[in-house]
Amino acid sequence: MIRILIADDQRLLRDGLQTILQLEDDLEVVGVSENGQEAYEAVREKRPDIVLMDIKMPVLDGIEAMKLIKRDYPSTVVLILTTFAEDKFIVDAMAGGADGFLLKDMPADKVIQTVREAVKGQLILPAAIAAKLAARLSVLSDTGADAFDETELRRQGLVLTERERKIVLLMIEGYSNRQISSALFMSEGTVRNYISVVYNKIGTNDRKTAIAKLKDLLLGEAL
Repeated sequence: MIRILIADDQRLLRDGLQTILQLEDDLEVVGVSENGQEAYEAVREKRPDIVLMDIKMPVLDGIEAMKLIKRDYPSTVVLILTTFAEDKFIVDAMAGGADGFLLKDMPADKVIQTVREAVKGQLILPAAIAAKLAARLSVLSDTGADAFDETELRRQGLVLTERERKIVLLMIEGYSNRQISSALFMSEGTVRNYISVVYNKIGTNDRKTAIAKLKDLLLGEAL
């Protein structure tokens, strides 16, 4: 019997998944949680084989809850419940130890198949998610880091290091410091230090102003 915990703050989705899974003889939903903190506590109490974890939840988000679960209960499989709109969290989730992803609009038979495969140790990476992951990772490659035009920046006597370029690109894409630290395998403190250096180079301490100026200088966008 595969023991399952569902963590999502949307009751309709929780109930729908529970109904689908409970119809199978080899699957048992042992609990449901409305936030990441509840999910972590439920794993400690019920010891499920697998957790279906939403990303955006109150109290504690799904990625942070997953990290705690993977730290304290490493044998527990965690699949991230996601939608296409949340692709910027994919790298963060993988870096945090996710065992794969479950698209919220998957057909019922695919959901059941995915749960069974994940428990067997397979990395669950739907084609759509794999494509988005590849696109995100390309930002971190040397080619991606050189994708913007630094002509105007150099004209003003400003030069970015390779690591600063990567951080700047992620900032422009809307990544938080925490997401940047996960994507680049750096501490948040180190990320903050790099960002401070970038701020000093462009003459501002405000993140929104910095991003707007960087877009203008590096991507040639009129804002």
